Amino acid sequence: MSSQAEKAVRFLSLHRGPTPLLLPNPWDPGSAKVLLRLGFEALATTSGGYAGTLGRLDGSVTRQEALEHAVTVVDAVDVPVSADLENCFADEPEGVAETARLAVGTGLAGFSVEDHRRGDGDAIYPTGLARDRVEAAVEAAHGDGARLVVTARAENYLHGRPDLADTISRLQAFQAAGADVVYAPGITAAADIRSVVASVDVPVNILILPGVPPLAELAGMGVARVSVGSGFARVATAALVTAGRELIGAGTYGWLAGSATGADFARDTFG
Repeated sequence: MSSQAEKAVRFLSLHRGPTPLLLPNPWDPGSAKVLLRLGFEALATTSGGYAGTLGRLDGSVTRQEALEHAVTVVDAVDVPVSADLENCFADEPEGVAETARLAVGTGLAGFSVEDHRRGDGDAIYPTGLARDRVEAAVEAAHGDGARLVVTARAENYLHGRPDLADTISRLQAFQAAGADVVYAPGITAAADIRSVVASVDVPVNILILPGVPPLAELAGMGVARVSVGSGFARVATAALVTAGRELIGAGTYGWLAGSATGADFARDTFG
C-alpha cells in the first residue's frame, strides 16, 4: 500500500468494519513503529503528545511544525496516518483550506479540524463559521489526487460547554458540509454516545477517557472509531516520572523491571 490515494481509501474503509477502528496516537516515528508492530491498522498523530516532545503544552505547535511532524510519522510506517491539525491553524475558511492543501502534500490519509479557537478566551466558533471552515477543508482535501479523510471535531465538552444538543447540531452541520467522520471528544456517557451516533449518518469517533464504556459496548452502540488522543504519550511520561522519582528519591532500581521487555521489543521493531 504505497500510494497516498490507496491509503486514504483504505483509511475510510476501516471505519466501516464489524468493530470500531482502533486508532492509537503515536508522538514520534519510534512510537508509531511500535504501535504498528502491535497490530494497529492505522495511526493518528497527537498535537499534545508531539508538543510534549518539544517541551511545550498542547496548542503551541505551529502549522509548519505539525505538518513536518506528520511527514516523519507517515514516512515511518506503511499504514494510513491521520493528522491532528487542531483548528487547522486558522480562523477563517481560507486559512483552513490552505492548511488542508498543505496536508494533501504530506502523504497523509486524513486529518482533523476543530471548531475551537486557540487563545482569545478559548472560544468555540459560531456554528455557521465552524461549518464553513469544515466545508473549506473538505473542498481542499477532496480535490484532485488523493481524497483525504476529513474528521470534523466539535470541541464543546473539552472546553466547558457540555451541551449535547448543540454538539449534535454541530456534528450534523459538519456532516452536511461533507465531513467523512465526526468527533466530539469529551463525551463519555453511554446515553450521550448513543445519541450522537444515532444523529448522524457518517462514522463517529470516540476519545477514550475515564468513564467511556468498554470497546465491546461501543461497538454495540455503532461507534466506528476509537482513539486515545494524548493518552499513550501521557502514560509514557508517567512511566518516566515514576522511574525518575524512584532513582532520585529512594535510590533504588525497581523501574528496571520492565526495561528488558522494552529493549527486546525495540530491537525486534527497529532492527
